[in-house]
Amino acid sequence: MTRATMGRILLAEDDDSMRTFLERALVRAGHDVIAFANGAEAYERLRDEPFTLLLTDIVMPRMDGIELARRASEIDPDLK
Repeated sequence: MTRATMGRILLAEDDDSMRTFLERALVRAGHDVIAFANGAEAYERLRDEPFTLLLTDIVMPRMDGIELARRASEIDPDLK
């Protein structure tokens, strides 16, 4: 797969070291990754542009991962 066919990943993880690790690993694997430290910021970005995949922590400040996933599915039912 090429980078163009892999799509874009929206990553929401409040732990700085875990977020950095995941972002680097996914980018090295050829993915386009946009990362945020909380669900609310990730949700705002999702409202503005499309993503192929949402990877989220469950417990986060401002908006947890379950609420983020629920709202994300309202915006884009095909988002994985």
